[in-house]
Amino acid sequence: MSFIDLKMKRAFDFLASLVGLVVFSPILIIFMFFIWKQDFHSPFYIAKRVGLNGKEFNMVKLRSMIKNADKSGVDSTSSNDLRITNVGHLIRRFKLDELMQLWNVLLGDMSLVGPRPNVKRETDLYTVVEKRLLSVKPGITDISSIVFSDEGDILTGTDDPDISYHQLIRPGKSKLGLFYISHRGFIFDIYLVFLTLLAIISKSKALKLLSSKMQDLNATDELISIASRTQELVPTPPPGAVNIVTSRDGAVH
Repeated sequence: MSFIDLKMKRAFDFLASLVGLVVFSPILIIFMFFIWKQDFHSPFYIAKRVGLNGKEFNMVKLRSMIKNADKSGVDSTSSNDLRITNVGHLIRRFKLDELMQLWNVLLGDMSLVGPRPNVKRETDLYTVVEKRLLSVKPGITDISSIVFSDEGDILTGTDDPDISYHQLIRPGKSKLGLFYISHRGFIFDIYLVFLTLLAIISKSKALKLLSSKMQDLNATDELISIASRTQELVPTPPPGAVNIVTSRDGAVH
């Protein structure tokens, strides 16, 4: 990404996040009240995430789970996770928890578009190839956010959501993130924001347009297949590894 593209990206991030927070503030305030009313605890979930060059920052989300849900030691969340509150299901359905991260974009810790930020215990497990995901600012949305927007449904019914995440989602998510880094640009970012909004209305149309765009960018058949989500997800190794994850710590070789 050129210097000019980087400057345009930051300017767009700043203006879009500022406008977004103002425009959506009435909705956010209403849900903040509902979250607080259910258990009289803070409506915010603030947690450490790993950002650019491995530096940790405080990521802000609307709280969709019970208080101290992260102390369970489980990082991956299925749609039927008992830690999700009643109002939390609604928040997750319309991605309102992610909307609060516009604050992080405004501060410059995140971008509108970029690989989704992870907790340190997850990034510590990255392969050498995956560590490139930390070479750019994390984002609210990216290619994998569109492709795996049903992550909770994918993990529903699995024996161990964490292992299933590393086997079914992490490989494709990392590959798509690496593809984004190699092809990122201001115009591509705008297009991904558009597809993210479109996916809320029609995920099938968003995936069709995304697959077509990736073809134009000379993506491999494997990546186009992952992006189209036309095939059943099967356990595969993450990029840079030869073995499928079989333990809960997600370590691979």
